[in-house]
Amino acid sequence: MEPPANKQIFEGEIATYWFEDGILVSLSKSPVRTVANITGNIALVKSITNHKRVPLLIYVTSSPVPDKETRKFSAEQLPNIYTAMAMVSKPGLAKFIMNILFALKPSSIPMKSFVSDSEAKDWLKQYL
Repeated sequence: MEPPANKQIFEGEIATYWFEDGILVSLSKSPVRTVANITGNIALVKSITNHKRVPLLIYVTSSPVPDKETRKFSAEQLPNIYTAMAMVSKPGLAKFIMNILFALKPSSIPMKSFVSDSEAKDWLKQYL
């Protein structure tokens, strides 16, 4: 997966972002997630969206499992920046990530995994 040439691209440490039809699209990168780089990513997303909550379509890549503090922090921050999240990945990968992130309690935003990005976009449109 490559970012489209005809969109404004925003580069972050853990992901590359662009907009498609009001949906923020994220191409995940593989560094270990930490509270520090998640904090930086949240600031980047807020600057991209003008502090508005938006639906996120994320193309998931394999990355090391973050520590418990980072998982907790990430889960707490999701509703502050996103209205919903659709994860596109190889079968099973997104489900695995959701299970790790939300082992203790369910997600605070609607979240679903997909193999097809067109199905993911269709699902996210209800959260625009």
